[in-house]
Amino acid sequence: MTDAHTARTIVGIIGNVISFGLFCSPIPTMIKIWKMKSVSEFKPDPYLATVLNCMMWSFYGLPFVHPDSLLVITINGTGLFMELFYVTIFFIFATSAIRRLVIKTKSVKYMPFFLSLASFMNGVVWVIYACLKFDPYILIPNGLGSLSGLAQLILYATYYRTTNWNDEDGDKEKRFTNAEIELDRA
Repeated sequence: MTDAHTARTIVGIIGNVISFGLFCSPIPTMIKIWKMKSVSEFKPDPYLATVLNCMMWSFYGLPFVHPDSLLVITINGTGLFMELFYVTIFFIFATSAIRRLVIKTKSVKYMPFFLSLASFMNGVVWVIYACLKFDPYILIPNGLGSLSGLAQLILYATYYRTTNWNDEDGDKEKRFTNAEIELDRA
């Protein structure tokens, strides 16, 4: 039987791999934003929240704050740089503060599935990590993060079928709306 330290190290490594997946999950969204040269209706909130999250966990993992937290500081330091890059891309192509609510529109078109899935998996693994050597500072926020990720997955499952995935319809509608505005002004 393995001791708690070995089990915690193994779970921590698994947590780092899943966390890295979480930090890589916005890549398809960022590529889409880059190609469109617009953020469309994507929101910066998850990326800004992850920047703040990584900053706090990087501080927590410093040896003078919490010894023996190499796995915490390495992955969150990496995540911090990745998420800052995403935020930079987002703000380069942001034109206005457009909001689209999943529940109000009954659409998950601009809610990246892999970000929600990776958030849920990341939270669960770090909850397990925190339980192996009880650490409430890791347990509580990641428990809440797991619940948040689960809620996002439930929303995704609930509104997936009611989402209009056809990009052209939205673009045509916007063009007609803009044309109508132009005619009204003339």
